[in-house]
Amino acid sequence: MESIELARRLEGLQTIKSVMKKLGISRSTAIKYLHFLRKKGFVETSGGGKQPRMYKIKLISLVKTGNPGLYETINKYSRIKIVEPYEHRIIRQKVTVEGALIRAITTEKFRTILASLALFNRINNWSKLYTYAKDKDCRNKVGALHELAKQFIRVKKIDGRIRNKLLKAKDRSKYIIPKMKSDDFKDIEKKYNVFIPFNKADLERYKE
Repeated sequence: MESIELARRLEGLQTIKSVMKKLGISRSTAIKYLHFLRKKGFVETSGGGKQPRMYKIKLISLVKTGNPGLYETINKYSRIKIVEPYEHRIIRQKVTVEGALIRAITTEKFRTILASLALFNRINNWSKLYTYAKDKDCRNKVGALHELAKQFIRVKKIDGRIRNKLLKAKDRSKYIIPKMKSDDFKDIEKKYNVFIPFNKADLERYKE
């Protein structure tokens, strides 16, 4: 469906549920359509948290400035899509995949981190990733998440020297997401001294 035709059918104030009902589609497809329209500049988002997320859809496309940010970068590469909580654009520089992965981890948001695991297959500079992780005190989380991701999706093999540094890292927090841990992946948790918030069923979503 063309973006203008889709925006015309959904023009006005929408929620994910109203888009599902109006178009007779699944939740995942509704999220993809909203992301598609946002990318084209037809959507403004409001609400969130305790308030329902609202999507104001206009036929007039708003020209975006700057470069793609965290959520657009994740949605470009990940099979699990994110409805962006806000418009994230970067001025005067581009977000690298390495930078996006670390930004995702530091959000401490379940779906954002889960979706960002796909970025491990796009890493071009492991040294840069390590430097970012060290700066944000999340080296153990990066190592654990890479180990987790490679069990379910295709990822690039990590540089041996960087892997050893991640294994030896002694970062402060043991939680990827505060107070969340599962009963799965105890071997990874022990190896990197960090709690994994996902269970096997969560990772199976990459195979749907």
